[in-house]
Amino acid sequence: MSNLPISIEASALKKSYKDKEVLNDVNFKVPSGTIYALLGSNGAGKTTIVKILSTLLKPDEGSVHINGFDLASQGDKIRDCISLTGQFVAVDEVLTGRENLKLIGQLRRLPNIKRKIVEWLAFFNLTDAADRRVSTYSGGMRRRLDIAMSLMVNPQVLFLDEPTTGLDPQNRIAMWDLVKNLSEKGTTVFLTTQYLEEAEYLADNVAILHKGRIMVEGTPQDLKEIMPNRGVKLNFTSEEKAAEALKLLSANDIAVAAVEQDLPSLEDVFLSLIDETKEEISHA
Repeated sequence: MSNLPISIEASALKKSYKDKEVLNDVNFKVPSGTIYALLGSNGAGKTTIVKILSTLLKPDEGSVHINGFDLASQGDKIRDCISLTGQFVAVDEVLTGRENLKLIGQLRRLPNIKRKIVEWLAFFNLTDAADRRVSTYSGGMRRRLDIAMSLMVNPQVLFLDEPTTGLDPQNRIAMWDLVKNLSEKGTTVFLTTQYLEEAEYLADNVAILHKGRIMVEGTPQDLKEIMPNRGVKLNFTSEEKAAEALKLLSANDIAVAAVEQDLPSLEDVFLSLIDETKEEISHA
């Protein structure tokens, strides 16, 4: 783990809805200014964790500290330094795009509201639709507006619950670049996603959540290296030598340009761990 100060710390979190256990002894730390990705299938508990961290839901047990503030006693302090883009778009469809952004700016008493509105509308390609009612927007446009509203406040900690759902490839890549840029400028980003390539591209650290427990945690590289039987990939100096090697490598001195571990994708790791859990349950 990094030597950076800890921005988010969750200890022994538990949460149940009636008889259904959603979280069971969840622990993690997120260093300041890093991107932390929480992966998991539908129903794994990802959104419950985000709701707890963003003060929308109280845990049954455990503690949370964000930027040094205690969730149980200093929720107002936490709300002042965070922002949340939830899994479902939260915009006012009666208002225009510009009015939605203005409302957030006024509620949070932001300086330079007009300038910020113009900047975020332009960034998310919403300038031409700025003065139309949001009820006329496509799903992707609403999602982009929702994200813009979260970023208006320049949060120290940003929670993104499946942020690129509904975005086209171009806007999805733009969102990735934005998240990277925010992290480089010091914002701590906690995101949930079902897009494993998203976590692999963005995250400094990844946790895989399954049935309310964190099964494994580490950098994307760490997680790939836990897989057995990885083998290696050989890069030869020419196609001719590569062809020869297939037949004669064991018997001839053939130059190799590089030897690299043939690591699995993050998706391979995720699916393997989930399958292992299913097998353990079936044999229990």
